[in-house]
Amino acid sequence: MAGILEQEMFNYFIQLNEAEKKTVVQMLKTFLKGRPAPEQNMSVEQYNKEIDEAIARVQAGDFYTQEQVEKMAKDF
Repeated sequence: MAGILEQEMFNYFIQLNEAEKKTVVQMLKTFLKGRPAPEQNMSVEQYNKEIDEAIARVQAGDFYTQEQVEKMAKDF
């Protein structure tokens, strides 16, 4: 039985058009590929390093706005 969060995700997902669904699936794949393998434990140092790198990318302007993502989904 799916939990409340899973049901909410599904309810939103089914409202998307095909291009948007493909974008969301690709995003999920990217999240999962970026995870360490289950048997690997990330150290606090590695975690903090990755957070610092992400903050640096955002500060450098290396991110997409909501409007850009919506346009990409439509153009996909």
